[in-house]
Amino acid sequence: MLRISNNVTLAAHEIEISQIRAQGAGGQNVNKVASAVHLRFDIPASSLPPFYKERLLALSDSRISKEGVVVIKAQSFRTLELNREDALARLKALILEAVKTRKSRQPTKPSRASQRKRVDRKTKKGQTKALRGKVKL
Repeated sequence: MLRISNNVTLAAHEIEISQIRAQGAGGQNVNKVASAVHLRFDIPASSLPPFYKERLLALSDSRISKEGVVVIKAQSFRTLELNREDALARLKALILEAVKTRKSRQPTKPSRASQRKRVDRKTKKGQTKALRGKVKL
């Protein structure tokens, strides 16, 4: 069971975890031991609240397929248990990031004094550049 928040949890049968061989360099053990983890989580078929499902499906994340299946591959650690915990933690982080409410931006307007300062600086800069002409002898 994966606890997302105080009132939202995921049952163990909703998360499919399979062992795979890790890729890349790693010595003799890497070719023999399946220590990496493939985690699959089907969003539409899950018991998540509808709000969570909508927000997750709206994400433009490469880990979420068109069918709404989250696929996470964890191979950072040498043991299967640590990779399993890492994959579950990344799934939880993805779900929490999706449902986080963003603060709406309040449009601001520059003050009249700042507008006046800006125009004055432009005028002064223009006068400085005008003085850079050729010197007449």
